[in-house]
Amino acid sequence: MEHGNPIKLNNYKHTKIIATIGPSTNSYELIESLIKAGANGLRLNFSHGDYEERKQQILWIREASEKLKKPVAIIQDLQGPKMRLGDFIGTINIEKAQELRFALGSDYPESGIIPTQYDLSKKVKRGERLYLADGKIICQITSVRDGIVYAKSENSGVIIRRKSINLPDTDFAGDVITDKDKRDLVFGSTQDIDYVALSFVQTEKEIEGLRKILNNLGSHSKIIAKIETKSAINHLDDIFYASDAVMVARGDLAIEVPYESVPIVQRKIIGLGLEHCKPTIVATQMLHSMTDSPEPTRAEVSDIATAVLVGADSVMLSDETANGEYPLEAVKVMKKVIMYTEKNAPLKTVFSEATKHNRQAAISRAVNNLAISINAKAIVAETQSGHTPINISSLRSPVPILAVTNNPKIAQQLAIVYSIKSLIRPVNKLTLDRLTDWLSQNKILSKGDVIVTASGKYPGIVGTTDTIKVRMIE
Repeated sequence: MEHGNPIKLNNYKHTKIIATIGPSTNSYELIESLIKAGANGLRLNFSHGDYEERKQQILWIREASEKLKKPVAIIQDLQGPKMRLGDFIGTINIEKAQELRFALGSDYPESGIIPTQYDLSKKVKRGERLYLADGKIICQITSVRDGIVYAKSENSGVIIRRKSINLPDTDFAGDVITDKDKRDLVFGSTQDIDYVALSFVQTEKEIEGLRKILNNLGSHSKIIAKIETKSAINHLDDIFYASDAVMVARGDLAIEVPYESVPIVQRKIIGLGLEHCKPTIVATQMLHSMTDSPEPTRAEVSDIATAVLVGADSVMLSDETANGEYPLEAVKVMKKVIMYTEKNAPLKTVFSEATKHNRQAAISRAVNNLAISINAKAIVAETQSGHTPINISSLRSPVPILAVTNNPKIAQQLAIVYSIKSLIRPVNKLTLDRLTDWLSQNKILSKGDVIVTASGKYPGIVGTTDTIKVRMIE
C-alpha cells in the first residue's frame, strides 16, 4: 500500500480513534466515511452478528483502507463468559430484602427461579456480591445448592431479560475464554485481524492461554487485555508484561470497583502503558450522549481531553458508532477535541522510566531528545516489528513519528498507537534516502526541514536499530 493520503505534519493528530462497527455503520460507504472522519482502528464486537457479516465488514474495511491509502487496525473483541440474565417475558420487580434464586436457563414463570446464560453455581460462593441492572441492584449470595444460587437483595429495582450480571468478588480464572470464543478465534485466524481483545481478564494466565491458542492457529494478531474486573486491577503489572495493549473498559470496571476509583485506575493503567511501552485504550461512554444527540455534553468533552492529557494512545467509541444516530458526527467531535487539546495542552505526561534500561529504550530516548532539541519536523523510524516506533511513541514526543515498514500487518497494528503514521514501502539500504525524496516530492517536507531517522545496519531484520541520523531536506 503506497501512502497516497497526504500527511499534514503541521496538523497532526497524535491520539488515535477507535470506532465500533454495528447496525449504524454496516455498509462500505459508512465505513469509508468513519476512516475519512478520523478513525484509525475499527472494532468488531463478537457478542453480536454472524461470520458472514463479519467477513463482509472486514472486506469493506480493507477496501476502504486501500482506497484511502491509510492503514487501519481491525480489532476482534471476544464476548467472553456471558454474565447475563436469560430470557423471560416482561420485567421482574425486585423488592428490598427479597429472597432471589438464579439458575442456568430456568423457566421463570414455572419455577420462580430467575434464568441466567451462565451457570453461576459453579463459580460463586456464599457472601459474595451479585449486581443486577448495571449495578443498580445489589444482592448478597446466601447459599449455593443443586445448581441454584440463592441471594438476598439489598435494595429495590426492576430487571429485564438479557441484562448483564456483575460478580466483583468471584474468581473466574480459567473460564474466561469460552467455547464460543474459541470458535471465533478459529474464524478470526482466517481473516485479516490485527488485534484480539480479551474480555474479563483476571490475571496474566488468561493472556498466556490466549497467546497459546493464537500461536497454534498460526495467527499474528496482537492481544488487547480488557481491564474490567477487580482481579485484573490487582494483577496489572503482570497483565502488562503478558499482553500487547491494554484497554480501560470502564463500563463493567465501574461496577466491579468503586466508581470513584475509576479515574485513578485509568491514570495508573495509562502510566503503566507508558512505562512498559504498551499502547493503552480508554473506552466506554466517551460520547454516550451522542448515541441520540448531535452534540456532546461538556463533561464528555472534558473526559476525552483528560484521556489525551494523561497520555492514552487511543480513545474508543462503542454504542456511539455501532448503534447511535450520529456515528460520523461522534468521530468528528472526538477528533476535534483531540486536536484542540494536543495543540493547547499545558501539561506534560510524567511516568516512571525505571524499567527502561535496555539498548532499544536508550536509542529511542536519544532519537526523541535529539528531535526535540533541533526542532525536527518529524522522526522517521524504519521498523520490521514495530518496536522502535512504539518505544519512541511511549515517550510522548511532540514530534510526529513516521514508521516505515514493508509489512502491512505491522502498519495496521501501529495504526492505533500514539503519534505514529505508517508508510508501507520496500525496505532496503536505500529506503530512507528514497523516502526522504518521496516526502519532499509529495510536499510533506519542504526545503530546509530537518528530520531525525532511526534505522538498522541490516534492514528488514528485527531488533537491529543502531543508527541515528539528522537529515536536512535540500
